[in-house]
Amino acid sequence: MKTITVGLAALLLSTAASFAADAWKEAEVNGTKIYTDANGMTLYTYDKDEKGKTNCYDKCATNWPPLKAEAGAKADDEWSVVDRTDGTKMWAYDGKPVYTFIKDKKAGDVAGDGVGEVWHIVKAN
Repeated sequence: MKTITVGLAALLLSTAASFAADAWKEAEVNGTKIYTDANGMTLYTYDKDEKGKTNCYDKCATNWPPLKAEAGAKADDEWSVVDRTDGTKMWAYDGKPVYTFIKDKKAGDVAGDGVGEVWHIVKAN
């Protein structure tokens, strides 16, 4: 029985880690390494957010959908999880919540970069 319990615990831990690994990935756009969601859509940060706190709700969140984190998601290096006021969770890079942009239609689009001088592509180190 102990072997089954240990095996189950290892499976659960590896599954939680895979949620993180599956949420974002690195890509190269115009010679710059950036982060995208699992579908290749560019990720952005918002200057009006604070570290660990999102200020993008309602119409903002419609235009800039948050990168959702699964309920059991755990921090992974520079990536952390932020609680939203609606009870959902989202990913943050270096403490800043990250979003996609509704006007990006295909992987590699970067239409959101510089919008309102407050939206910026999340660049990979």
